Amino acid sequence: MHMHIHADGFELTAGLRAYAQGRFAFALDRARHLVNQVSIRLADINGPRGGKDKQCKVQITLPNGRDVVINDLDSDLYVAIDKAADRASRTVSRRMERRRDHRHGPVPRYTKTQEPLTDES
Repeated sequence: MHMHIHADGFELTAGLRAYAQGRFAFALDRARHLVNQVSIRLADINGPRGGKDKQCKVQITLPNGRDVVINDLDSDLYVAIDKAADRASRTVSRRMERRRDHRHGPVPRYTKTQEPLTDES
């Protein structure tokens, strides 16, 4: 799993980079064999004005060519990273379950027997 982290509007510190890498590596650990690439873009939309303007946008590339894109906003960048990592984990897990279900085909709800079973002696 390749991970790329970019920052827009501020300097990406080593601590922030390590936090984002660790958080997404942990969140996607269960699906690491399915994830080809993770691209994380961190941005400060409004600059120094404040508000709910810290953005964490994540694009996860899966082998079937379908991407998972997560976009989260918060006033704290670390909280935005946490929320995006949680959503990414849930979304990729859901995709894994769908992939597993389709591979085995539909599961029958119930089966009816033709005749009731009786114990004849």
